[in-house]
Amino acid sequence: MNEAIRTSLKVDMFTREYARIFDGDENWQRMSAPTGPIYEWDQKSTYVREPSFFEGIGPQPAALTDIIGARALVVLGDSITTDHISPAGSIPPDSPAGRYLIEHGVERTEFNSYGARRGNHEVMVRGTFANIRLRNQLTSREGYWTIHLPAKQEMTIFEASEHYREERVPLIAIAGKEYGSGSSRDWAAKGPLLLGVRAVIAESFERIHRSNLVGMGILPLEFQSGDSPQSLGLQGTEAFTIRGLESGLKPGQRVEVEAVPDGGSSRRFTVSCRLDNQTDVEYLRHGGVLPMVLRQVMAR
Repeated sequence: MNEAIRTSLKVDMFTREYARIFDGDENWQRMSAPTGPIYEWDQKSTYVREPSFFEGIGPQPAALTDIIGARALVVLGDSITTDHISPAGSIPPDSPAGRYLIEHGVERTEFNSYGARRGNHEVMVRGTFANIRLRNQLTSREGYWTIHLPAKQEMTIFEASEHYREERVPLIAIAGKEYGSGSSRDWAAKGPLLLGVRAVIAESFERIHRSNLVGMGILPLEFQSGDSPQSLGLQGTEAFTIRGLESGLKPGQRVEVEAVPDGGSSRRFTVSCRLDNQTDVEYLRHGGVLPMVLRQVMAR
């Protein structure tokens, strides 16, 4: 085999093929494409849209603030996978993402999948926590449902996040053990960010997903050993305040969470910030790795 390779493969074969690699066939050459240093976004496209991650970014990050009066968008159990958080399969026509596509003139037969439309953040944010087998403990219905608090009105997770955004209410997610297990799916961190989730409080995190959350500017908080939503008596319907962020975070720092039930007395408990090193702290301070890198480019 080595002798066949030695006598058959020639340098000029690679030189010739790579010299014309961008020419393409006649079909490729007939395609029109814009030119210039800036990509021209097609506002009618339902596959690729200009993402919102860089909107309103200034040269310096704003100071971190405590999370005051947050509501839980979802309360989840153990072993929630990245596919629960951001499914890659088919798009149900009655889901928020399906309704978005129908409103934009896409026929049901042309829906394709979440994975194929991952270049459209409008589809992917509507598909976040949209797995039809997701069990959100705030509601008895499986799938992409939750309740909007304090009225406890049932609606889709995306609709609730839009209401909270209008009301300027920050959001958190609560989970059990091994949150974010499974494949390292980037939209499992991007989607919650676009929904308005500022922190995830879980009993434990899958290693890579924890890093992805920090990389998108979402604060991963871990219950103390022996603590859980059940042992602390949390229902998920409380208003949550997380203090200690604006005074300056350090790797592994502990912060206090106050949970106030509607019409009840508050409960306080301590959680650990899963910012495992100073780089994590910098990512969170900038609101994620994307804004941090952009600011570095702007500074140069």
